[in-house]
Amino acid sequence: MPLDARFWGKERELPHPYPVVCHLLDTAAVFGALWDVLLGAEMRERVSEALGLRVEQARAVLSFWAGLHDLGKITPPFQAQVPESFAALRADAVYRFAPGAEKERAFRHEMATHWALTQLLGEAGYPADGRLMRRAVSHQVAQLLGGHHGNFGAVLLSKELSRASEYRPGLGEEGWAAQRRAHFAELRRITEAEAVPTQGLPAELAVIVTGLVVVADWLASQRSAIVPLMPPVGWQGRSEELDAHWSRTQAAAVGLVAKARLGRARFGAGRFEEMFPFSPNALQGDLADRLPRLVGERGPGLLLVTAPTGDGKTEAALYAASVLGRAANARGLYFALPTMATADAMFPRVRDFAAGALEGERALTLLHSMAWLSPAYAQDERVPEAPDGAVSADPATATEAGAWLRGSKRGLLAPLGVGTIDQTLAAVLSLRYNALRLFGLSDKVFVVDEAHAYGPWMHQLLSRLLEWLGAFRAPVVLLSATLTGRTAASLVDAYRRGAGFLEPSAVEPAYPGWLFTDSRTGKVSRPRTVTSQRARTLDIDLRPVAWDAMEGTAAAPRTGGRRAALREVLRPVAEEGGTALVCCTTVAEAQQTFRDLCTAFPELALREGGLRLLHSRYPAFARQRITADCEEAYGKPHGDFEASQPRPASILVATQVVEQSLDFDFDVVVSDLAPMAQLLQRAGRGRRHARGKAGRPSWAHPEDRPLLVVLEPVDGDGKTTVPRTWGAVYDAGLLRRTALLLAEQTRTGIAIPDGVQSLVDAVYAEDFVDGLDAAARLELRRMDAERAAGEMAEEHLAGMVGICAPADVAGDLRKLSRQEAGVTEELLTTRLGADSGRVLCLYEQQDGALTLDDAGALSLPQGGKRGPSRQELVQIMAHVAPVPGSWLRGAEGHPAPRGWSEQVPLRDLVLLKVRPDDAARTAWCSRHGDRTIRISDIGLETVSHTGGSLAPRGPLTGGP
Repeated sequence: MPLDARFWGKERELPHPYPVVCHLLDTAAVFGALWDVLLGAEMRERVSEALGLRVEQARAVLSFWAGLHDLGKITPPFQAQVPESFAALRADAVYRFAPGAEKERAFRHEMATHWALTQLLGEAGYPADGRLMRRAVSHQVAQLLGGHHGNFGAVLLSKELSRASEYRPGLGEEGWAAQRRAHFAELRRITEAEAVPTQGLPAELAVIVTGLVVVADWLASQRSAIVPLMPPVGWQGRSEELDAHWSRTQAAAVGLVAKARLGRARFGAGRFEEMFPFSPNALQGDLADRLPRLVGERGPGLLLVTAPTGDGKTEAALYAASVLGRAANARGLYFALPTMATADAMFPRVRDFAAGALEGERALTLLHSMAWLSPAYAQDERVPEAPDGAVSADPATATEAGAWLRGSKRGLLAPLGVGTIDQTLAAVLSLRYNALRLFGLSDKVFVVDEAHAYGPWMHQLLSRLLEWLGAFRAPVVLLSATLTGRTAASLVDAYRRGAGFLEPSAVEPAYPGWLFTDSRTGKVSRPRTVTSQRARTLDIDLRPVAWDAMEGTAAAPRTGGRRAALREVLRPVAEEGGTALVCCTTVAEAQQTFRDLCTAFPELALREGGLRLLHSRYPAFARQRITADCEEAYGKPHGDFEASQPRPASILVATQVVEQSLDFDFDVVVSDLAPMAQLLQRAGRGRRHARGKAGRPSWAHPEDRPLLVVLEPVDGDGKTTVPRTWGAVYDAGLLRRTALLLAEQTRTGIAIPDGVQSLVDAVYAEDFVDGLDAAARLELRRMDAERAAGEMAEEHLAGMVGICAPADVAGDLRKLSRQEAGVTEELLTTRLGADSGRVLCLYEQQDGALTLDDAGALSLPQGGKRGPSRQELVQIMAHVAPVPGSWLRGAEGHPAPRGWSEQVPLRDLVLLKVRPDDAARTAWCSRHGDRTIRISDIGLETVSHTGGSLAPRGPLTGGP
């Protein structure tokens, strides 16, 4: 049967339906261009070798596969979606189908592709397996192409395939099968894909091909790509017409790929001094001296760098990324960080590094849920423009494709990226398009900052991701200031396991220092210990206190309480100048501590910048402004003059948001008790920059003996206790262990960096309890058992919802898409236990109008049928604030304007209508269920009614 060009493939946003054969050819052409531009020579060789083909044969065969992705559109249910086109086919006696088959919308076209291609590829001579379908190359290819909408189908059964139209009436009868066969044959002829692979692809390479197919489909589906290729009226799809279309679409594909800026960056691997405007320190210098030779001998792999905060790990990582990237011929890098704030801060540093040290395509994306609101990103002139035109696909796919391909939303496909770690961990969760995320990371240098900062859930997922990266042979750089030896070994061995080396290593990280393992031999280098140019002794002032953090400011501080201790420690700051950081455990306690210090030091509170408050529970614009103010006040001094004199009195009250990747420097650090690793992180904010004796206040400790004051909550017997307001923020056993270890350090202090690794490991040591009395030993063992049970539960859930290791796929790609019952995407994309919501406060003015600000200057955008414009959306999202999810349950928010539900960022937003809480209109309140939520210059909080007035409510959900 000759090819029938009446079968359509695209029609949304187009002047008339576009023949499916044209879209198949377009996608094949774009795939070929992507193969040439996006994949490095080594990866092209690996894929070709795995298939048993020469590189030029593999290019043709894989382009052919890419074109086949939409062959399942030649089915009654799909063609029936455009009744005008379907009428002619329905009237043609050749194209018969069972009654009602055209209504089987659940039998989607990608499923039909899977079914049809298994048989067609078998007929074309692709190797089969008589016993196991998953071992048949024909089925493996069909399953791969059936996954181009983000989910892979289950392995098919031989008995069902032999009577396919009976089991799946949506395939149609013989006429439909004949047309699929005709399209298959013409596509194979045109792409010159006569070669037959001798074997299937291993999982890691199958993921790469899947990613290329998806991107090729999306690029070819853009309206701006299709319209110039529209065939004329009367086009029949004869062989000569198809050949002419192939010539046109091949020429267009090169420009299409170039315009999308999905190319390759090139690593120069020059000298350290050529990349940065300063000479390397000891850590950086040791890497510069030794890493290039080591990588030159053994090839790329994983580098683990452990050093205190402020020792230049970021520059060390970027230098190492250049060395590893050049050796691996990587196409770019992704810098993963724990929080949005740290990602925002890192973005300009990577941008500047790329401008000076990289060549080729340097499109850089910022990746986190609020990236498009980041001032650094929004104002960056080098942020790529969006490709023109809509995507012609079903609505869900059009939305997904547009989000990945347009400007800042191109995600992990761009050669360079900075973002939060969760953007990459989604690659190893059973989420739609997880294979595309894996593809986006497969040929990049993957840098993870603060590798110690993740709990059991995220550690398990990171380990699985490292397995996949090891299988890809992608370079990895892990950075940490406080990583236990056990955790370090598990991460290194995960990468080695993915590279094919199953025996565990005996990793003992050097501190400060680095170690390296390559993906070719799996051998772990001997850890390199380096000297620190910032060696110091951290003095510890451990103060047991009664916990009165949430007491009202009107009450006098009790003797021996936290409020009195803070006043004593901070009085020299308020009276003599200098800077201090007070790090609290929960937002509520930070807010109340700020209030209390304003009462204790009223003159300081009235002074510009005298008292500041930083936490996560602000509207986005307010948090960005406060963070920028803090960077200016506490960041690196601007020149020698500024560094040579003490700073004016200033106290920052904050939560854990200051622990990671923020370049702050304080004269003294005060912290509530926390696990040892977090305390050492916070201590790193003390004396971070050299200011000398003249640059510190007179009360300050010597420059090489920074002070960490730890406020330890104790009960009436003087034992460490966990305040009820902390909830489950920290494990009670770790707090008890940390307090006991700190007590031993108060006389001598902690040697930085030499004493850090032993202390971090000691907190988790199994023999820790041996030196305690019987009662204390029994209690701590009970706490340890509870922690172990909790960690085991998190690890079990991560193992349950995460995808399997590449070696365990074993020919069945469905394992990457299979989800457990009751496991939702919402659960998978949030950190375990991170019960959070988002609110938008609407300020009710005297005339009843609702505005985004208390002054009434920003009217609430209504938007049209499709919701707010992009500019309005940016304005709305700038006023959104995160809150605990428990605050929002049990009540509905204010109704959203019509059309807001059309905008994905607005769908789960809770709108709160707030009214003035005082005559000065400095605080505004909203009654929501049984709670009153208040917003003021200290952020959002819940309050309770006390004697007719409002007071902070407790206990409150913790978190930063």
